Amino acid sequence: MSDARTPAAARTPAAGTPAAGTPALEIAVTSPVGAGTALAGGADRVELCSALELGGLTPSQGLVEAAVATGVPVHVLVRCRPGGFVHDRDEVDLMVRELRAVLRSGATGVVVGALRPDRTLDTEALARFVEAARTERPSAEVTLHRAIDHAADPVAAAAGLADLGFTRVLTSGGAPTALAGAVTITRMVDAAGPVQVMAGAGVTPADVPVLLATGAAAVHLSAKRLADTAHGGVPMGSGDVGGGHFETDAEVVRAARAAVDAG
Repeated sequence: MSDARTPAAARTPAAGTPAAGTPALEIAVTSPVGAGTALAGGADRVELCSALELGGLTPSQGLVEAAVATGVPVHVLVRCRPGGFVHDRDEVDLMVRELRAVLRSGATGVVVGALRPDRTLDTEALARFVEAARTERPSAEVTLHRAIDHAADPVAAAAGLADLGFTRVLTSGGAPTALAGAVTITRMVDAAGPVQVMAGAGVTPADVPVLLATGAAAVHLSAKRLADTAHGGVPMGSGDVGGGHFETDAEVVRAARAAVDAG
């Protein structure tokens, strides 16, 4: 059984991780087509989820397998419900089962998070996630998602991630967008030590130079556009995005790749 407290720097990077010092591009996708588009546009990896309009939820086994089949390294969001990030024991148990399942389906990494009611990291739940991931796949990369942006002190939270065994953290610096939180992201880079900081939230290719100047190891964007798939205007639920769905925009992915390479 692997040690959940092994520092990130002591682990072998998974496939798709750029060489040390080379910024990475991660694209959030919701379909195998999106994963293929991201790969063709030069993404280093994708974060796969469902229900992007709800902030992202755990995708199905079939979706994970189909995305993995495209050949791009797939990191899967494991989040059992929308809403906040304070999870009870049953929800944590469910997410442990989900992360084991997505790794068995071929994912190279998982994206997880949990907070306590006082808005500090739920270290007990996070340690369980890391341990389960490394037991299932010793080389698995584990990313803390933007729950950290809801923490009372994102910088202090980032400082504790190496001891928990995280590979990286996705953050907007506690702001609505990564660009607005760039100053805090710089502080998080300094605090995180060997844990990679990935800047994300509302990112456009034009934002990339500023975000890389923070010292972030990667940038993350959804590169999404609303597909024209109207269903007659009858809402299908509170998360219905006007009768359409999001798809990955190939031009935005290519522009982001160019911006990262130029940065």
